[in-house]
Amino acid sequence: MQDAFAYCEAQVRARDRDRFLSALFAPAQQRAALFALYAFNLEVARVREAALGLAGEIRLQWWADILAGQARGEVEGNPVAAALLAAIAQYGLDTARLAALIDAHRFDLYDEPMSTLADFEAYADAVTTNLIKSATQIVLGRPGSETEELAHHTGIAQAITGLLAAFPVHSGRGQLYLPLDLLNRHGVGREHIAEKRASPALRAALGELRSIARHHLRQARQLVGRAPAAALPAFLPVALAGPTLARMERKEYQPFAPIIVPPWRRQWLIWRAARRPERIFEG
Repeated sequence: MQDAFAYCEAQVRARDRDRFLSALFAPAQQRAALFALYAFNLEVARVREAALGLAGEIRLQWWADILAGQARGEVEGNPVAAALLAAIAQYGLDTARLAALIDAHRFDLYDEPMSTLADFEAYADAVTTNLIKSATQIVLGRPGSETEELAHHTGIAQAITGLLAAFPVHSGRGQLYLPLDLLNRHGVGREHIAEKRASPALRAALGELRSIARHHLRQARQLVGRAPAAALPAFLPVALAGPTLARMERKEYQPFAPIIVPPWRRQWLIWRAARRPERIFEG
């Protein structure tokens, strides 16, 4: 089992550096379970990179079967699955919450647009808030009922920021996570995005999404004082949200070009937020 946990740690270190660094601020005995959780998230979130449509559905269903205890003889050959099940057993993680995360990622496998902002927030709660709540349960050693609302606002802010940062990638492969109701309100047609037309209307729509993300950051900042100090490592990755949003406000911002925050600065922002938790939600 130690080999499985070591594999998860290596995967998170290489492919999700922000969560890897954040996990280092948790007690040493809890980090293996965090790495297992985050490695599972990587596996599920990146299914589209390996398979689309039905093939992707099959991969996601395999993970759902693992959580339901229906996979036979397959877990031992997958170190992430083995480590995740050990973490679930040790910390009593809610498998329904993790199953909802898997189910929401089925949206990723197709190119249908996100219909409404409410749909996007439901997606964000499923894929990001559920991950934060599960991490909180690990670092607290129990369900974090007192951090439920904090996790919700954190999850929405982090998901919107991630959506905006990934917009060049999504638009390049025909995916549309930007809610249609928001685009329609600003007069943005899908052809604007297909043609990579950074029109004033598109910029206004993206600006509204940034405002929504900042609203959730403000809400989270008001709540962080009520959270147990032990829970904070689960929230540290969102310390990158505010600075990322700020880069999108610069005059030179181009929606179809990647937003790059240098690795050294990302590490510094997480370290700084760990010392003063209210900075996690600056934005």
